[in-house]
Amino acid sequence: MEDVARLAGVSKMTVSNVVNNRDGVSDQVRRRVLAAIRESGYRVNLSARSLKSGRTGVLGLAVPEIDLPYFSHLASLVIDAARSRGYHVALERTGAVEAGEADALAHSRILQFDGLIMSAVALNGLDDRLTEAGHPIVMLGEQDFGDRLDHVAMPNEEGVRAATLHLADQGCRRIGIVSGVPRDGVNVITRRYHGYLAALAERGLDADPPLLLPLEDMTMEAGRDTAYRMVDSGVEVDGLVAVTDTVAAGVLRGLADRGLRVPDDVRLIGFDDVPQSRFLVPSLSSVAPDHRWMAETAVDLVVQRISAPLRPAGQYVAPFELMIRESTR
Repeated sequence: MEDVARLAGVSKMTVSNVVNNRDGVSDQVRRRVLAAIRESGYRVNLSARSLKSGRTGVLGLAVPEIDLPYFSHLASLVIDAARSRGYHVALERTGAVEAGEADALAHSRILQFDGLIMSAVALNGLDDRLTEAGHPIVMLGEQDFGDRLDHVAMPNEEGVRAATLHLADQGCRRIGIVSGVPRDGVNVITRRYHGYLAALAERGLDADPPLLLPLEDMTMEAGRDTAYRMVDSGVEVDGLVAVTDTVAAGVLRGLADRGLRVPDDVRLIGFDDVPQSRFLVPSLSSVAPDHRWMAETAVDLVVQRISAPLRPAGQYVAPFELMIRESTR
């Protein structure tokens, strides 16, 4: 580091600030230090730095899948937020099962991550493995974590309620929801289904059982197949709420294959507002949570907990807006 400082004509502290991505260094000086690092072949000794500081500079991010548009988008935003705070991110896929989420907890300890951000499907606030992990954890997802853990949540009920009200205000009277079958427990399906029911009640519309259109899983293929079954069985709808944009894309394909036009015959709205939604034909209306806010908040919370592990846990719900596009106009 002293060699780099001598080459760049700066102090050793300035080199340290550049290496650790701290603020307070001008772009011109930063470029000069980076050029000196390249010229000298300097490499940070991560093991030595970890021993000295007690930290690795790495945060874990555990998500159910990495090939679904929502989670890949979220991961990108978390990586950006972490990098701006001087951290790297290690990404892990849990498969949305208990064993995968437990493995992510274990790996974060074994690999000595400074903290873990996890989108949990199977584990909930009653699971002692979360609170006994021994290092900072921030939870994402729809489970109820009470006051035991920091939790950054989607606006599930509020978002689907607003989406359903939008369809009603567009004149829809037979509004279906393409989702999983609600069961006991707290999850994305039950939370969003409750928002749908609340909106129907608010507008005095019926929640007929045939209007709950079940999915086999949360994929485009499942959305397409559900649309096929709906049309083939004669279920009449003039509006559809899809539990995610990924599912909505499949529904859009299925309706088109059966000769129904969106929005002329059926209006369709999704949830997540992933970047691909605006490029579908027709472009997809969607509930748009503030994903960047979620990523920034989750990273801030885990960094704060690294410094203050006994700080009281908090619950945070992302703001959202409706993105109205061609599929509901």
